[in-house]
Amino acid sequence: MGLMELTIPIPVCQQAVRLPAGTVDWSEDEFFHFCQINRDLRIERTAKGEIIIISPASGYSGFQSGQAFAQLNAWAIKEKNGAAFDSSTGFLLPTGAMRAPDAAWVRLSRLRKLSHREKQQFLPLCPDFAIEVASPSDRAADLIEKMEEYRTAGLPLGWLILPATKQVEIHTATGVDVLASPERMTADPVLPGLTLELGPIWDPPF
Repeated sequence: MGLMELTIPIPVCQQAVRLPAGTVDWSEDEFFHFCQINRDLRIERTAKGEIIIISPASGYSGFQSGQAFAQLNAWAIKEKNGAAFDSSTGFLLPTGAMRAPDAAWVRLSRLRKLSHREKQQFLPLCPDFAIEVASPSDRAADLIEKMEEYRTAGLPLGWLILPATKQVEIHTATGVDVLASPERMTADPVLPGLTLELGPIWDPPF
C-alpha cells in the first residue's frame, strides 16, 4: 500500500484511530514520511506493530502537557547536559515501537553519538526520562502498555501524570509507585535538581 493510498477517518478532539499490525507494510523511511506529511496528527506505533493516530489535543490537555515540557525544558537549558523534547518528537525504541512522550529528556553524550541522518528522523533510542500526561479519552490499558514499553526499552525514570485523579505514577526499572495529589515532583537522582510544579496541571488557570 502506497503512502498516498491510505485513507483514515479523522477522530474528534483527542480521540484515536488504531490500525492493527499488518494493515500497512512500510519501511522505516516510509513510516517516517507518512508521519511528516500528517504533522497535524500525533502518530505512534506500538511494539506489536499497531499504528495509533491521535487528533490534536483539547485546550486543557494541550496546556497540561505543555506545562510539563516547559518546566522540563527550562531545567534542561539551565543544566546544559541534556536536551528536552516535546510531544512532536518520535523515539524509535529497541522493541520496534515508535513513541512520542509529552515531554522527554536525553543526555547530550548519547545524542552526540547519533549520525546527522539519525537526528533528522525519529531518534533511535529510549529517552533517559519521559513524562506522559493522560487525557480524558486515554484508555488505562493503552497507558499501561506505553509505560511498559518505555521500561522494557530501558527507561530509567518515567512519570505518568493523571490529572483526572491528581495522581502520578512513577515508573522505574524496579516497579511502579503511585503518589496521590503531590504538589510537586523531584527527579533525583536521575535528573538532579529537576522539580515539576503540578499546581498548574491539576488546576489550569482557565
